Amino acid sequence: MNNQLDNRDEEGMIASILAGDTQLYHELIRPYERSVYMMALTYMKNEADAEDIAQEAFLKAFRNLASFRAEAKFSTWLISITLNEARSRLRQKSAVRMESIDEPVEEGGSVSPAMLRDWKEIPSETVERGEVRQLLQDAVTSLPEIYRGVFILRDIQELSVNETAEALQISISSVKVRLHRARMMLQKQLAPQLRQVAPKSKRRWMPWS
Repeated sequence: MNNQLDNRDEEGMIASILAGDTQLYHELIRPYERSVYMMALTYMKNEADAEDIAQEAFLKAFRNLASFRAEAKFSTWLISITLNEARSRLRQKSAVRMESIDEPVEEGGSVSPAMLRDWKEIPSETVERGEVRQLLQDAVTSLPEIYRGVFILRDIQELSVNETAEALQISISSVKVRLHRARMMLQKQLAPQLRQVAPKSKRRWMPWS
């Protein structure tokens, strides 16, 4: 999440909102509106549902602002609310088979670096093509939920490992393992498709080439 307010500014704004200056809430959430919407869209795969999720997340954050712990980051807390709302909506709609967030993850053993170290390594001129953007979005939304959330927070929202662990309420080691697995899944799915649409002259930049 870029363009965030300084933590001290956020603390002051939250205090003012709780004191009755509710109009400030729009300024508080403004830096996070797109990030929250994109997070919801990746889960829901539907713009209308994503807008509903984002709106509900902001409303719930406002209603529960008094319970926000100042030692945490507002953005992390807001992401947690968004994730919970998206999961709840998916369960209600029974649109997809949800995997338990408590599913055991093998923490032990060595984890070799994923070949797809960062989806942003794909050349920008390739990503800008609509067909490639759609391939990337479809691939991310197809990830099992426990891996999708970590990938979105770390590689798209660019939260730190600690912030991701806090938002998902899992251990730091689980974040690292799940991110590695998410990248490997995406590599396996995207490699053959991107070879077809990416210019041959640019393939030397592809991490799996």
